[in-house]
Amino acid sequence: MKEEEGLPEDEATESEKTLSLVKELDAFPKVPDSYVETSASGGTVSLIAFTTMALLTIMEFSVYQDTWMKYEYEVDKDFSSKLRINIDITVAMKCHYVGADVLDLAETMVASADGLVYEPAIFDLSPQQKEWQRMLQLIQSRLQEEHSLQDVIFKSAFKTASTALPPREDDPLESPDACRIRGHLYVNKVAGNFHITVGKAIPHPRGHAHLAALVNHDSYNFSHRIDHLSFGEFVPGIINPLDGTEKIAVDHNQMFQYFITVVPTKLHTYKISADTHQFSVTERERIINHAAGSHGVSGIFMKYDLSSLMVTVTEEHMPFWQFFVRLCGIVGGIFSTTGMLHGIGKFIVDIICCRFRLGSYKPVNSVPFEDGHTDNHLPLLENNTH
Repeated sequence: MKEEEGLPEDEATESEKTLSLVKELDAFPKVPDSYVETSASGGTVSLIAFTTMALLTIMEFSVYQDTWMKYEYEVDKDFSSKLRINIDITVAMKCHYVGADVLDLAETMVASADGLVYEPAIFDLSPQQKEWQRMLQLIQSRLQEEHSLQDVIFKSAFKTASTALPPREDDPLESPDACRIRGHLYVNKVAGNFHITVGKAIPHPRGHAHLAALVNHDSYNFSHRIDHLSFGEFVPGIINPLDGTEKIAVDHNQMFQYFITVVPTKLHTYKISADTHQFSVTERERIINHAAGSHGVSGIFMKYDLSSLMVTVTEEHMPFWQFFVRLCGIVGGIFSTTGMLHGIGKFIVDIICCRFRLGSYKPVNSVPFEDGHTDNHLPLLENNTH
């Protein structure tokens, strides 16, 4: 009856053999608690090990939460599309005195009426606007010193943020004395020249010209403030090199030049994905004096050229499996290292204590033999039978 309810004898034997084989493959043998001896030194080392593991685990988790920007470079093969220029510049002249347009190397002129708006404005900023400009200039100075801050700006950029000039909070009594030119233009992806000078632009068979003869020379004042200038898709939150720049003219005949190198950039973060452009700029300004050999036209000239390389900026994050592997390495490494250090320390302490014990041993008086030898052995204890 028992054989019918239980397993057959052959199957039970096979199960026992299999279980015995699995036990022999055990790489983690268990030691009975009665054979384990604890010590104060072992407890101290264990406390240090657990504390170190906790600190390193917290640090590793903070690294796992962080992201970084990966930069990849390739040749830009897109030359057929249009390049967008985003502009927000205030010039200290009235709007009917100035004109803005673009002329590229293909002799193609882009009229300002296509996408730019001329707004009468006051050149001096309100207190709130001055604070905005001061903060923007401070960020620009920090970016020039620490280029790694650009990664922080890329991460923090999102489509709901705004870095534009805030509206005036006061109601000024004086009449507008400046012109705010803002908007965007689409140009060919070749080198070109965006400029703001005296007079409205008119087309010309050999290029273009400006009606500057109708403007009084004494009214020339090309003091200007660049609130925003960018290339490509407009991405709020991105701070460009010329944002917040302010230049004050010291002469009526003064030329301001900006030499810009534009680099196509694809930005992919966890918040946005955009095809934009980065650029570097070199500034120059001089007074026009034909008698002294300084020729040119008064105005603001931005000469841009496009780089043949394209940069892809991607925000990356440590995968969970890599974080788990690093965490296992921390725990296992600390356990192994502290165990070895504890064993080495205990071995050194045992050697030192053993030497002290040997040094404190004093032999008994030796007993001389008749042939001149001595007996250094301890005498045997004799039982007194009284």
